[in-house]
Amino acid sequence: MQVSHTTRAVAHVFDDSNLVSSAGLVPAMKLAEKAGLRRLADKWLSVPTDKGANAGLKIASLVAGMVADAEAIDDMAVLRHGGMRKLFAHLYAPSTLGSFLRAFTFGHVRQLDAVASRFLINLAALSPLISPEPDDYVFLDVDDTIIEVHGNQKQGASFGYSGVRGLNALLATLKTVTGAPIILAQRLRRGACSSPHGATRLISDALATIRRLPEMSAARILFRADSAFYNFAAIRAALAGGADVSVTARLDSAVRKRIAAIPATGWTPIKYTHAIYDEDTRTWLSNAEVAEIPYTAFTSRKKSDHISGRLIVRRIPELNKHKLAGQTTLFDLYRFHAFFTTSTLGTVAADKTHRAHAAIELVNADLKGSALAHMPSGVFAANAAWLVLAVIAFNLTRAAAATAGTGLARATTATIRRKLINIPARIASSAQRITLHLPENWTWATGWTHLFDHAFAPPSPTPT
Repeated sequence: MQVSHTTRAVAHVFDDSNLVSSAGLVPAMKLAEKAGLRRLADKWLSVPTDKGANAGLKIASLVAGMVADAEAIDDMAVLRHGGMRKLFAHLYAPSTLGSFLRAFTFGHVRQLDAVASRFLINLAALSPLISPEPDDYVFLDVDDTIIEVHGNQKQGASFGYSGVRGLNALLATLKTVTGAPIILAQRLRRGACSSPHGATRLISDALATIRRLPEMSAARILFRADSAFYNFAAIRAALAGGADVSVTARLDSAVRKRIAAIPATGWTPIKYTHAIYDEDTRTWLSNAEVAEIPYTAFTSRKKSDHISGRLIVRRIPELNKHKLAGQTTLFDLYRFHAFFTTSTLGTVAADKTHRAHAAIELVNADLKGSALAHMPSGVFAANAAWLVLAVIAFNLTRAAAATAGTGLARATTATIRRKLINIPARIASSAQRITLHLPENWTWATGWTHLFDHAFAPPSPTPT
């Protein structure tokens, strides 16, 4: 491709008051309106003074800006260009939205958490956001991530386990076997916070939200987490909420003792890196093997706190040249990865399922590539509210993609934004009717039209 005109034949001018750059915000925010975003914010938020006036409209504005790829408060100006005032009412200035966020306290952030969970439940009722398979587990994944910040003025910013100055975000996601993850709950903590701090309450909140989602009241739930969350409080909270657990175990002396008790014949080759499938024996020829053995966790606590389950262990040959020091060994050396589970899955299936917990890292990366690219305020509570709003925008974008279909349900937020949200359109008005003229030959026009028709369809009649 090349430019088809010379420099002298091309000019530009910013003067079109009927042009918008993010026409996809129209059906997306209509979907948010039908799910009750503004109504929920007005009901639950009690931010004081004039800064908190019209909370529902301001929350909707902030979410709309994030859906359109705003990464900072100043970026909210993207809502005030061209013909946006012909499509949306109450377009607040970035300074007004910033003052609103800075008026938040921790209590108001928790109120916003309540808005986010109820909004997600309503979204799931309006779109194919969740598609559980019969008799399969749905997966509750919990993990934390460091959001890097710069400067010394950010409240709560400090150096955490990653060695990066930042704030710590704890997330709980829900994923089905075939679907893309959505975010159930979130907390912002100080950067030096330990990973499991506050996880017990987050897990309980996430499980309560799952049970309130459409067709999920009786779903089989598997809680997955890494070794940072291998503690009695987190696992007990998951079991108390009706979930099974699959949590990486730390290789302490008790775990190593049980691994040593696994018989040599108990190991099964699995599909792993560089594995080859043998058609004759119908088994995988692989350096990785798995085995299981009964295990009771937390035996150092009182007897009523003991939790029975299985220890599933994956082993691979030790290839670390520094550990081998260039010497051959008289017997094979292995590296072990063990996790504790109460699930009913078979050994190989349980190992494969547990490894899929890594999908939550994609959610972390997705958020950091969007609204969490920056923490916009020096005030901790404002940044905590920003995290909740980023999660609302993430779930709304995911719902829009699931509604549009055309293979976008599992796409990243950036891909969904490029194909469905940030589409230029010219506004034409006639006989009190607005028409959006979008680009001809837009590849994803079918999906966009499906989303638009769904968002603006009349509500279904209430059965009597």
